[in-house]
Amino acid sequence: MVSLSRRLASARLNGAVVTVQKNEEPKSLEEAYQIQKEVNSILSPPSNFWKVGSTSEEAQRKLGTTQPGAARVPEQFIFKNGDKIPVFATHDLWVEGEFAISIGKNLPSREQPYSYEEVYSAINGVAPSLEFVGSRLKNGLAGSGRLSVTADGGANVALCVGQIANNWVDVNLVTQSVRLTVNGTEVASGLGSNALGDPINVAVWLANHKRVSEGLVAGEIISTGTCTGLTKVSSGDRVEAEFGPIGSISTWIVDAGSD
Repeated sequence: MVSLSRRLASARLNGAVVTVQKNEEPKSLEEAYQIQKEVNSILSPPSNFWKVGSTSEEAQRKLGTTQPGAARVPEQFIFKNGDKIPVFATHDLWVEGEFAISIGKNLPSREQPYSYEEVYSAINGVAPSLEFVGSRLKNGLAGSGRLSVTADGGANVALCVGQIANNWVDVNLVTQSVRLTVNGTEVASGLGSNALGDPINVAVWLANHKRVSEGLVAGEIISTGTCTGLTKVSSGDRVEAEFGPIGSISTWIVDAGSD
C-alpha cells in the first residue's frame, strides 16, 4: 500500500479523499506531526507561514480536543489579497477570518518557556488573513479525530494573508472585531479574544511548541486561528474580511477541478 503520507499529499493536489486504515492511524501527536512533515516534504518547499488551529472553543469542539495544533503551510497553498484560490468540493470547504502575526526576530530553541512579553517584543506586524479549511480524510473534519487531522496538515486547504500593518501596537487585538462577508453579505463576526483569549497568546503557544525543536525565525508569519467561527463556502464565492485598523482582505474561490 502507498504510504499514508503520499496518499494525503496526492489528495491535496488532485481532490481525492483518503481512507486511513486502522494500522495507519497516528498513535501520538508526535507521530501525527511526523506524518504532516512527510506530506509537506512531498508537496513543496517549506514556506514561512504557519497555521495554528483549535484556538477557539468552537474549533476545539469540532475536533474533539482541548489544545491548539500547528502546521507549516506548503508554499503552493499560500495566497495574497485579491488572489483566486483553487479548491476541490470533495474537501468540504470552510473559511475563517484570522489575525496573522509577523515575527520580526528569532525565537530560538531553548529549555525555558517563552513569556508573553518576550513574544510580544518579537512581533513586528499584524495582517488580516483568511484560512480555508477542509479535509482530505473520508470521515471528514469532525469525524476523523485530532491526530489524523493534524497529520492532514491541520485541515488547512489554503491561507490568504493580506498586507502587514505596522501600527498594530495601537490596536487592542483582544477586542478588535472581525467581520466576514461572502458574496457581499455579512455572514459572521467575532473578536480577537476568540483565539485563545488573545491572538498573541497563539504566537506564544507556537513559540513554546517549537522551542523544543528548531524554534521560530524572523520573517515567519503565524495565522492565529478563527475569530469568526467556521463558515461553509464553495467554488464561485467571493470572500472578504474586515479587521478594522489592521486592514481588510478579499479573495475569490475557484474550482480546481475545472483546469
